[in-house]
Amino acid sequence: MAKRVSILLLAALLLFTCFGCQKKAAEAPTPTEAPAATEAPAPEPTPKPQGEYVVDDPLLRTDYAVKDNARVFYEIFVGSFADSNGDGIGDLRGIIDKFDYLNDGDPNSGKSLGIEGIWLTPIFKSPSYHKYDVTDYYTIDPKFGTQKDLDDLIALCHSRGVKLILDMVINHTAKDCQWFKEFTEAHKKNDKTSPYYDFYSYYTKGQAAPQGRAFAALSGTDVYYECNFYDGMPELNFDNPAVREEVLKISRYYLDKKVDGFRYDAAKYVYYGSHKESVSYWKEYLTTLRSEYPGLYTVAEVWDGDGVTGVYYPATNCFNFTVGQVEGLFAETAKQGNAGELAKYVEKYLKSIENTNPDAMFVPFLSNHDMDRIAGALTVASGNMQMAANLYILGPGSPFLYYGEELGMRGSRGGANTDANRRLAMLWGDGNTVKDPTGTTYTADKQVKETAKEQKQDPYSLYTYYKKLIMIRKANPAIARGAYKAVTIEGSKVGGFTATLDGNTVLVLHNTGRSSKTVDLSAIGDFATLRAVIGLEEATLEGATLTLGGQTSVVIGK
Repeated sequence: MAKRVSILLLAALLLFTCFGCQKKAAEAPTPTEAPAATEAPAPEPTPKPQGEYVVDDPLLRTDYAVKDNARVFYEIFVGSFADSNGDGIGDLRGIIDKFDYLNDGDPNSGKSLGIEGIWLTPIFKSPSYHKYDVTDYYTIDPKFGTQKDLDDLIALCHSRGVKLILDMVINHTAKDCQWFKEFTEAHKKNDKTSPYYDFYSYYTKGQAAPQGRAFAALSGTDVYYECNFYDGMPELNFDNPAVREEVLKISRYYLDKKVDGFRYDAAKYVYYGSHKESVSYWKEYLTTLRSEYPGLYTVAEVWDGDGVTGVYYPATNCFNFTVGQVEGLFAETAKQGNAGELAKYVEKYLKSIENTNPDAMFVPFLSNHDMDRIAGALTVASGNMQMAANLYILGPGSPFLYYGEELGMRGSRGGANTDANRRLAMLWGDGNTVKDPTGTTYTADKQVKETAKEQKQDPYSLYTYYKKLIMIRKANPAIARGAYKAVTIEGSKVGGFTATLDGNTVLVLHNTGRSSKTVDLSAIGDFATLRAVIGLEEATLEGATLTLGGQTSVVIGK
């Protein structure tokens, strides 16, 4: 008799119900939800019968305690997330007010997204809306709140088993940072006794300018200071021991407040043009911090190919830009690509980074605050957005969601060429007063219409889809933390991996195509129990024969 499962893990009752069978996203797209020009219009799937099956399996538990950092993180662009005081700017207290949306503290309630970690974009005092140009690292920007607000947020996170990491921007500061003011004054007076005389990277008139880096003239002096992003972000001089010590001091300050770690912005720019020197710095800095704070979580932005990010892995985990972004492997595979080839890439990548660091971890994402939102290219109506979510949430390591991704929020630079369009106000739909950042040109008619309030109440929304994906991942801890082995199906684009943890092995398979496929599992192993099915269609398992619907993924146990 076939073991027939429709879809998805409901937390409290541990039920599987079919997501794709009556899914609203399968309806004809509205004009503002039209698939990208490169995609064929999504066909209307034929509704199938829907059943509910009680899963009596002690291994299917949603209260699995994450023992390491293989967590689902959520990136919050603070100024655009939730406003608590009516000024239109997101703040720390707004995050606290909305915390039940992210994690309500009850892993079995099924009422929250189930986030296990949060990355806050910079919260330090800064003149800009994005805060990537810091003026004072020891002060929370007043528009975002106070140190008390941060303390309360940290306490709330930890009370619910959520890790909190801060965006640490130490490559550069703002021009109105007191350090740079002192640097400027010291050079105007030619005061080489000032402790800030060599605080920033520079060269003087008459010297050869270092190649491959950007510099700007310092008014009133013969100095040219390094500024690889723009002249408002002068770069610190990490050859100066005082700079290194100050960065350690800042880090200790927040770690003593019990933040769990940091995301490091522009990590390769510390010694731009010399990965060897940059990596040497990160090793020194992080070795010191880890000796004092053993549980430290770190991930670096090294926006480059695998050959470069791999160089940094002996020091810290790095985001994987090969799989992320609109043109990345997740997006390409989701659009009817070969899931087996993706799995082979992930296996090779894991072996590569683990050879350089036994604690190395895969850190995937679909998009972040520096790039066009993924839902603008992978639409919900086509099913490609859901497939991309399957590929990275049901995978190893520590995936990062960008706030609003679970709603299908859109946003792109467009002709205005402004990053503000990628950082639009969260669509709460409940009267929250958060507004789009200054400089936004993205019009409302391009945005997804269903708000968080509406999607939370809709069992077929993208929000619900993401919530259940995370439930499945938690219920099968081997997916995130197990030994990974790629699985390819000859003559088919169906593929995935096996993952083994503590003697328990699961098989994850994805069918990225639009038509159903039949797979003989006997060559893969003795997999006999459909633990979860999620996608636009259904799956059945008859002995060793799996019938896997189009744009659908399965988790199978032994």
